[in-house]
Amino acid sequence: MKIIILGAGQVGGTLAENLASEANDITVVDSKEKRLRELRDRIDIGVVAGEGSHPGVLIQAGIEDADMLIAVTNNDEINMVACQIAHSLFSTPTKIARIRSTAYLSEPRLFRDESIPIDVLISPEKLVSGYIFRLIEHPGALQVLDFAEGKVQLVAVKAYYGGPLVGQELRFLRQHMPSVDTRVAAIYRRDRAITPEGSTVIEVDDEVFFIAAKSDIRAVMSELRRLERPYKRIIIAGGGNIGLRLTRELESRYSVKLMEYSGERCKYLSEQLERCVVLHGSASDQDLLLEENIEDTDVFLALTNDDEANVMSSMLAKRLGARKVMTLINNPAYVDLVQGGEIDIAISPQQTTIGSLLTHVRRGDMVNVHSLRRGAAEAIEVIAHGDQRSSKVVGKTIEEIDLPDGANIGAIVRETPQGSDVIIAHDDVVVETGDHVIVFLINKKHTRDIERLFQVGFTFF
Repeated sequence: MKIIILGAGQVGGTLAENLASEANDITVVDSKEKRLRELRDRIDIGVVAGEGSHPGVLIQAGIEDADMLIAVTNNDEINMVACQIAHSLFSTPTKIARIRSTAYLSEPRLFRDESIPIDVLISPEKLVSGYIFRLIEHPGALQVLDFAEGKVQLVAVKAYYGGPLVGQELRFLRQHMPSVDTRVAAIYRRDRAITPEGSTVIEVDDEVFFIAAKSDIRAVMSELRRLERPYKRIIIAGGGNIGLRLTRELESRYSVKLMEYSGERCKYLSEQLERCVVLHGSASDQDLLLEENIEDTDVFLALTNDDEANVMSSMLAKRLGARKVMTLINNPAYVDLVQGGEIDIAISPQQTTIGSLLTHVRRGDMVNVHSLRRGAAEAIEVIAHGDQRSSKVVGKTIEEIDLPDGANIGAIVRETPQGSDVIIAHDDVVVETGDHVIVFLINKKHTRDIERLFQVGFTFF
């Protein structure tokens, strides 16, 4: 597939790396030549220096026969104009744009072929705030990912000493919870992936990814760690787009305080929010944190645009007694450095956004793609099509499907006249056409194998 990416920042650069490794023809456009040189030194791609919204620059990048344009610059207007030009002048089949401003996103009528022709809108702020909201809904989880419109969730937790299943083989999971069906998709031990089998023993500090129906998640978590009491009191540092969007989602269910350094922004926030207390000041101000009872706070969230400010305010909040600290980290290189010490969870907006973009780029009928473990692993929701003659998966049991190394099917969601059935993927489960199949890949280099596995051919014997 021939793909042009506008923007060589964190998102554009990471996306180019992901797609170039999957045998796509990638060209990246950016006005900053230094960024392009750094990217070209790392990966085999084409680069063009210039403004992505200029027709001449797009022609130079090969827009005339491109299959897809992905506009992820930091400027909404450039992204929108580039998509308009790609449509009007070059009839580019698929146009994806990152749009950050709520002023545009709140007017969906704008993004139609007769106005601004964008096929897929990506809002990093919406994706990140949704991701954080799910973490708050599940105290103790390191990651919570939705599949099949939230009916199934993939959750990562750290196994704690004293958990009922810690020190036991996985095959005992069903005995512990006879009324709950779940499957362990992967285990990471000291950053090394372990393919789970019935004889695998869960150890203390293992990072365990399990999949289950949403209603069963809390029960499964209780087998691996002490259940944490639900969160009630939350302090958010940073009233930008993410902070505002998240506060709107939380304020009706939790006691939320929002800290913002800009007085003018504070005034705007207080007009936009209903129940939240808006505080004018710095989240690194120890006196302010103590005054707002940081020691009684369940979750402190640092969501400013400044990584260093986020890290320092988070460390201070933790030392002053905050129960859980989550920190937004824009630089991917920092994520591994800070998570697990004073900071409980480091949130990378790039990884959250990349998964959403990959969903629309991949071949096959993929509904969801989640990038995990800093991009090394993936969780994919793909729809099975065809019949026993035309498909390599339909009509076969899970055990019979020829999955690549390190891949396993975690669950299937099947539509029935009565509604949606969540079926945990045991060896004897048979895949039917139309099933939403959730696959966990320990090594994303096998993504193309999964795409080919689910593609419908003329006849397979």
